[in-house]
Amino acid sequence: MELFTHDKIGHRRATKIVATLGPASNHPDMLESLIQYGVNVFRVNFSHGKSDDHRKTISDIRAIEKRLGRPIAVLADLQGPKLRIGTFAKSSVGLKKGQSFCFDLDPKPGDETRVCLPHREVHDILNEGDKIYLDDGRVRLQVTGKSTNTLETKVLAGDALSDRKGFNLPGLKLPIPALTEKDKADLNTALDAGCDWIGMSFVQTVEDAQEGKDLIAGRAKLMAKIEKPAALHNFEGILDVCDGIMLARGDLGVEIPAEDVPSVQKRIVALCRQSAKPIIVATQMLESMVSSPIPTRAEASDVSTAIYDGADAVMLSAETAVGSYPLEAVSMMDKIAHRVEQDSIYRKMVDNAPIQAREGDAGDALMIAAEQVAQDIEADAIVTYTTSGSTALRIARLRPSMPVLCLTQNEDTARYLCLAYGVMAVHFPNEIGFEDVVEKARNIALEKELTQQGGKLVISAGVPFGTPGTTNTLRIEILS
Repeated sequence: MELFTHDKIGHRRATKIVATLGPASNHPDMLESLIQYGVNVFRVNFSHGKSDDHRKTISDIRAIEKRLGRPIAVLADLQGPKLRIGTFAKSSVGLKKGQSFCFDLDPKPGDETRVCLPHREVHDILNEGDKIYLDDGRVRLQVTGKSTNTLETKVLAGDALSDRKGFNLPGLKLPIPALTEKDKADLNTALDAGCDWIGMSFVQTVEDAQEGKDLIAGRAKLMAKIEKPAALHNFEGILDVCDGIMLARGDLGVEIPAEDVPSVQKRIVALCRQSAKPIIVATQMLESMVSSPIPTRAEASDVSTAIYDGADAVMLSAETAVGSYPLEAVSMMDKIAHRVEQDSIYRKMVDNAPIQAREGDAGDALMIAAEQVAQDIEADAIVTYTTSGSTALRIARLRPSMPVLCLTQNEDTARYLCLAYGVMAVHFPNEIGFEDVVEKARNIALEKELTQQGGKLVISAGVPFGTPGTTNTLRIEILS
């Protein structure tokens, strides 16, 4: 059977698409077009723009959501601490391999011999032999000496350096809080505007993630961005605290060897699936489409690999934020996802990596049974009724070959589940009983063309209703 085809309200592909907003995309007509082309989640990047502009964009998304009658998730991505050098008298300088170059705390503009590195804590932790990578790793230097206010280095690679380039310190855990004062102000803006997910940058420890969780206080879901090597060492603890993960391969790939990134990606995706927490694979996925209407073959393969690995979602960054072809980029990602999901090899890979019920977790066991029943009877869809969304996430982690129709009275739940693999969430405000769920499931499944007369649904819910974590009922419904 075909895994997913188009329905009346958009796309029923299983893997979700996250699109970053920016000048190329944050006006209402383009927002609606992006949704029609297949976007499930909009990423609002708080590293750029003003709070009032972000509020307006989110308001525009909610107006479109209401008009289309389908939930749309908004991910607010906090900037985090930005480590940057100072400026140069002539905006940039040339470098030569082997030359000496100094970093100091003096704010005056730099030249061919020095520049300000305005972070005392960085000076304090660096020692002879440590490396400094700038401009996404294009410029690489090694510390050769140190005094109270100056770091002496030798250029290992790179021929130019310009104003305010960011830098990375591979192999070092930075003694810097993950949340800045700007982040805390932006977090309040995002929560007040009704964002569904908060992307927290620079997470290195469990304590970092817990700070974000405490500040959010249940008003949204926490997504930890994995972009520092220290986060890999603490990953399972971080995963326990947060609600989802973004694998930010760009920054991470500067600080760990490039050859390690694919295996890290596979390990993180597998751990997220086992934990029933959504995972976004991000950064440079279709980067050439910023200026080209088609991607490179390597980029198409990269997107495919993330889906074969089992990611819930794949993300577009500059492609939709500032690119010349935002709709083409979404369309291409949609086509790639459809193609992978309809590949027999993909289904074999999913089946050969079974997900086990967590010890003592009756909900997990019931959802594994529901998925197996759905396969055995060739059901057209699996239906869940959920308040918190945990039932839908439990079934989504199994990567079923049929859609998951999630019915919920909680609008926030319907929105955040836009990020979950294969889940089509439908919000309805009225309190109902189990037979009402069955009737609504039948009607919605027919309306969305998930099934037809004579088709089969596998329906799960918890009794008593409205109590999170009580999924205990399984029913087969044949439409006649």
